[in-house]
Amino acid sequence: MRSDLAATIYGALDGAVETLFGDSVASIEEAGACVRVRFDHALPREADLVVGADGLHSRVRRLALGPDVGVEVSLGYHVAAFEVGGYRPRDEAYVGYGFPGRQIFRFSMREDKTLFLLAFRDEYLPAESPAEDRERKSVLTNVFANVGWECPQILAAMAGVGNIYFDRVSQVRLNRWTTGRTALLGDAAACVCLLAGEGSGLAMAETYVLAGELHNCGGDYGAAFARYQQRLMPFLRRKQKSAAKFASSFAPRTAFGIAFRNLVLRLMRRLSFVVDFFIGREMRDQVKLPDYGF
Repeated sequence: MRSDLAATIYGALDGAVETLFGDSVASIEEAGACVRVRFDHALPREADLVVGADGLHSRVRRLALGPDVGVEVSLGYHVAAFEVGGYRPRDEAYVGYGFPGRQIFRFSMREDKTLFLLAFRDEYLPAESPAEDRERKSVLTNVFANVGWECPQILAAMAGVGNIYFDRVSQVRLNRWTTGRTALLGDAAACVCLLAGEGSGLAMAETYVLAGELHNCGGDYGAAFARYQQRLMPFLRRKQKSAAKFASSFAPRTAFGIAFRNLVLRLMRRLSFVVDFFIGREMRDQVKLPDYGF
């Protein structure tokens, strides 16, 4: 889980890095040999560099590069996710059920918890995206009310949970990931999209390359930023193109589309050439990470 990865990274810091919780960057100001950063709550800091790794809706990106007009590109879907304890049945590690324009995924987690991921086309969403749990539950209940399968039971379980994740499925498409002394990585720089997965793994790869280029740049951070982009931007653009192409398979618009998707999945389990024909060449990671010697 992403929380496990975050805990591992935080534990590895071993008190060597100052950490601020419950705060956000409020402004970024270039100041010659440094950059001044102001926060919503903490005192201002001066830093050599700023690295924004604050996700799809990055505030650092907006502060450094300007408004997100044309940057976040919707793929036409919304997703919601929540966890429930003690849910039954629990006979598969992962199972999905499709209905025209909608899809539910059920994941068996540790400690008898089940994660539900609900995906649906934007056309089912009211004009205003729900901002609170109560509104999100109402929207999801309306969208999935007639889907069948375990949906009545899942929606009933949802009534007792809080902190429902709810967001649009988007990509971040930028012509540059850096400006001045500020760089972006992960979803803030090049979100592939939630339905494609790999977000944490891609962010770690980007972090490794950015750290390696800074380590070897001899103080020329501008050259390090440029090499970071040159190495990874073409690769991430290919990943985004593939993700946009296959996003429709998560919630096909028609019953025929669902049947065709399911047929392809069944064939992929039995015939390896089908995997290559449909997704192998598109999804294979054609990138070689350098060895930076640390």
